[in-house]
Amino acid sequence: MFEPGVMFWAERDNLEMVRSLAVRYAQLGIPGGMQLTDAAVSQWKAAIEGLGLTLVTVFAAYEGEDYADIPTVARTVGFIPPDTRAVRLARTLAVSDFAARLGVASIACHVGFVPEDATHPDYVAVRQMVRQVCDHAARHEQTFALETGQEPANVLLEFIQDVNRPNLRINFDPANLILYGTDEPIRALQKLAPLVISVHCKDGDRPAPGVPGALGAEKPLGKGSVGITRFVETLRNVGFQGPLCVERESNDQQERIRDLADGVRLVRTLSAS
Repeated sequence: MFEPGVMFWAERDNLEMVRSLAVRYAQLGIPGGMQLTDAAVSQWKAAIEGLGLTLVTVFAAYEGEDYADIPTVARTVGFIPPDTRAVRLARTLAVSDFAARLGVASIACHVGFVPEDATHPDYVAVRQMVRQVCDHAARHEQTFALETGQEPANVLLEFIQDVNRPNLRINFDPANLILYGTDEPIRALQKLAPLVISVHCKDGDRPAPGVPGALGAEKPLGKGSVGITRFVETLRNVGFQGPLCVERESNDQQERIRDLADGVRLVRTLSAS
């Protein structure tokens, strides 16, 4: 039986909202501008203990990222933009240190659209950055998870094999593969399963035809094109044993909280069947 969890963000989400979901597991997102001070460590340690949560992953986000559409994502997200690489590498290492002080054994992020051409300068630069993050995280006995979505499963798998670090893993988000129009979630999960260390339960529909560069539309869990029942069955079949963390990125906070609560209930129902 799978345990439900939730993906939530520091400096955005009300911790009482997290408490109301009555989950025992969570993934914590760290905004790019959040100060990772000793005071922040102490504050978050106390908060997590007070909520009775086990943090599965700490996610790094970066200042200047924009998810408006696919070209904007390609230009601004993760390790791809050359002008921000040094700053974002330092930030990722700092998030690793922060997570270690919280006792969390995995960090994760979107590294951006990695080129398929292994000789492309952006590919070479991102590969080196990922190796540096992995080596730093290994000193904390952490895994570094790349989130799915911005490339097909085979491209992500080949990139991970090329990085060649034993602690490089995957945070599998089935909806992202649909939102970016890059792959089919069930087939991708079956291919990537041995590397999947954590999971988002999120839903969505594919980009509208005839609108170049558009992202698909995120939906409440169970109301999009992922096929959440089959997704949970496939997780069981491939032997995944971690919690299923519900994620919802609505700009309407009331809608988001409602959809997270509904998603947690759905995961409980599906995992018990």
